[in-house]
Amino acid sequence: MRLDHCPSMRRWELPFPAEPEEVAALRRAVRTRLTLWGFPELIDEAQLCVSELVANVITHVGAGTPVTLSVSTNRTRLRIELADPDTRALPTLLSAPDDHESGRGLALLDAVTAGWGVYLRPGAKVTWCELDTGLTGGAHVTRADALLTLYGSGCDSDHGSGHGSGHGSGHGAVRATRAATAETAVHLITDVLHWLRAHGHDPDTALEHARKRFRAMPAQATRWN
Repeated sequence: MRLDHCPSMRRWELPFPAEPEEVAALRRAVRTRLTLWGFPELIDEAQLCVSELVANVITHVGAGTPVTLSVSTNRTRLRIELADPDTRALPTLLSAPDDHESGRGLALLDAVTAGWGVYLRPGAKVTWCELDTGLTGGAHVTRADALLTLYGSGCDSDHGSGHGSGHGSGHGAVRATRAATAETAVHLITDVLHWLRAHGHDPDTALEHARKRFRAMPAQATRWN
């Protein structure tokens, strides 16, 4: 299984010039990414955030400014960042009259997100915002994601590819990537059972212990079922 066939939750970055005509393409790219990650219900809000962040750079830094959009998730939150090279002025949330367009973008960002802010790094200013995903039990799911991402890169040579191309759009692409990752999880469990037996442990006993622990925990991340 090739790594690019997994719905990898690794940080996604896209450099582009801050131009009004770029916004539509950015919104489509965000829609595709969130569909593949299994967060279709966050698409509208995420697209709104991206539009407002880009508009803020165009207004206060200048059209054509080279910027980089970054999107990442820890499962419980989706984080959107926009980096630009102007470190002189930081975005500030102001109370703007209803008939003023200027200053309302950040107020809108503040209203729809779980949080936002800005930080400086060498040669850049980064404005970020976060959306709640609604998932629970993030630690268990995040650790499993990390393991499956690492393990998935070696699945081709050990188990054969047989997962299809992973290309497509919409719900079909989501089902394909989820099915491929589920198969990778089965391969991982199988290899762990082989490891246990090779080191003198009873695989059936280990499985029963795992089942008991799993059943004792509250339901987690049911959206991915």
